Amino acid sequence: MGRWGLRGAAGDRWGPLGPLGAGRGGARPERGGGGGGGSSGSSSGGSDGSSSSSMREARFRDNFWSTDLTSTVGYDNIVQHLNDGRKNCKEFEDFLKERAIIEEKYGKELINLSKKKPCGQTELNTLKRSLDVFKQQVDNVGQSHIQLAQTLREEAKKMEDFREKQKLHRKKIELIMEAIHKNRNLQYKKTMEAKRLYEQRCRDKDEAEQAVHRNANLVTQKQQEKLFLKLAQTKSALEDSDRGYQQNIAALEKIREEWQKEHIKACEFFETQECERINYFRNALWLHANQLSQDCVQNDEGYAKWAGALGIVRKKQVELDVLKEHTAMNPLKYEDIRKSLEMCSIEKDIEFFVNLRKTGSLAPAPVVYENYYNTQRNATPARSQASVPISRRAPLPTPTSGPDDPDYVTVDGYSLIHH
Repeated sequence: MGRWGLRGAAGDRWGPLGPLGAGRGGARPERGGGGGGGSSGSSSGGSDGSSSSSMREARFRDNFWSTDLTSTVGYDNIVQHLNDGRKNCKEFEDFLKERAIIEEKYGKELINLSKKKPCGQTELNTLKRSLDVFKQQVDNVGQSHIQLAQTLREEAKKMEDFREKQKLHRKKIELIMEAIHKNRNLQYKKTMEAKRLYEQRCRDKDEAEQAVHRNANLVTQKQQEKLFLKLAQTKSALEDSDRGYQQNIAALEKIREEWQKEHIKACEFFETQECERINYFRNALWLHANQLSQDCVQNDEGYAKWAGALGIVRKKQVELDVLKEHTAMNPLKYEDIRKSLEMCSIEKDIEFFVNLRKTGSLAPAPVVYENYYNTQRNATPARSQASVPISRRAPLPTPTSGPDDPDYVTVDGYSLIHH
């Protein structure tokens, strides 16, 4: 439209805004491991046509892990990036508002100038008519700047609505993830405490066994009974702590699996949001450049009318050429903006961020049960064979003979009475 060749609206060029629906580069991240993912909308130019394999490599869900189960570094990097993006949208929104204030002020000053400032008021006939058209055009230009200011405020409001909508949707996911992180870390702490208690009970049991063997021939029968009672108590406590340790391991694994699934969902949601934000921001810039170009076109058309009114007044031709040259410069600058926007690529921006801030592709391994005696045997192969092996499942034996019976002090086949 007009001699400046205005480009189509943002929606016409990149498709309607929506959940990655479209626009160039608006590919939805694939779900699952195989091929056959989303495709990037209509590609009008090869400058930003990244391959689908490149998009798969750049997915959030594959690059923001940590082998430390309690770490949130990958998640935190994504959230920080989204916060930065939201801040950038707010800055553009404020920029539009400030530009609107400037345009409105400039427009009002032009209107006041055309109405209050004399300009050749004693001229006659044709030149007077040209001056009247000139002043009217200055007034029209002022009105167009006021209208542009209103349009900029409307665009700023749209950006604010988009930003707040994304914030609201993201908050739901963040609350879910915060709760899962808290529950996961709490269960991990409980599991480690249960492990430490289990290992301590194993050491207590070993010490009780060693005390029984060490004092077999050195203490009275009553003292021996006390030693065996303590051994039975430590075994019972060990059974309880071992059972609690295993229960905590099972609970932690269930929570870990749930967290891992939710982390993947959150990454996919966050990547979708970021793609939408880039697409919306890019379209907003495109629309803004078109609005400014349109304003220049309207001004140029007004000056063309003034040129027609000049008629045979050739002595003003120099001034007219200067004015037209001034108005011609702006659309060319805005065309540079549009050309730079044509080079934008959602895929490349996502891939750049991933490569810049990725934390790893390996998820934390499950926390497994560690048998104290297997660990000790691996650590010290020459371990004494005199210690009584623990049986975590079977109940402790109960002495069935009387106090005077030599078998009274026999537990698990170990007799402290030497015949």
